[in-house]
Amino acid sequence: MKLDVLVFASHPDDAELNCGGTIAALSDQGKKVGIIDLTKGEMGTRGTEATRANEVKKASDLLNISYRANLDLGDSLLPNTRENQLKIIEQVRLTQPHICLVGAPFDRHPDHQKGTNLTLDALFYSGLKKIESHNSEGKQQQPWRPAHILHYMQDRPFEPDFVFDISDQWETKRKAILAFSTQFNVTDPGDEPETYISSESYFKQHEARARYFGHLAGFEFGEPFKYYLSPAPLKSMDVFFEHSPKR
Repeated sequence: MKLDVLVFASHPDDAELNCGGTIAALSDQGKKVGIIDLTKGEMGTRGTEATRANEVKKASDLLNISYRANLDLGDSLLPNTRENQLKIIEQVRLTQPHICLVGAPFDRHPDHQKGTNLTLDALFYSGLKKIESHNSEGKQQQPWRPAHILHYMQDRPFEPDFVFDISDQWETKRKAILAFSTQFNVTDPGDEPETYISSESYFKQHEARARYFGHLAGFEFGEPFKYYLSPAPLKSMDVFFEHSPKR
């Protein structure tokens, strides 16, 4: 199972919410995309582990991804231990992605920053030969480190390095987010309490942000990204010949 892009998310629904349009676009372009959820979202105020698992299946089908796994590292915990790093390393060496998308470098939810830091450490260590890992059959894996690492934006904004055009995929992203029906755009909260993310107004502002960043880049809808650690390396200017944004 070799992937072009591997996305890491602290909770089920983080990937759909924050880079679901990009995932759908890459899948539409024939790229093999996978998602690794670090936890099952079991500490969420709304829904259960079982309902979240069903929602993940629906969203994955909508995004047409090639692979998804859940590492169950403990919602609200996510300790940066060698044991947890190895679980991520095993997935990276198994799938050998060229690009990894990771969470924001800082955010409102503590799990997001903890998940990002854990993932970044594991991605670096995954390239070290003397750190051993094994596949499901017990065979030793070879070192692998992605060529590119990109941060996707979560609740708190940052200055992006680029904006990805998701205009043609907005409807797919919207459906993938709403597949998490216990979490987002809940018109009738029922017996469970409302949360920061469950209201209709939260979903509206999320759409507004996609329109805002799309507008800045000359698209209808866009998702912002930051290149990890250093300037994005370009070997040609081909990317700038692919389209003419309206500004």
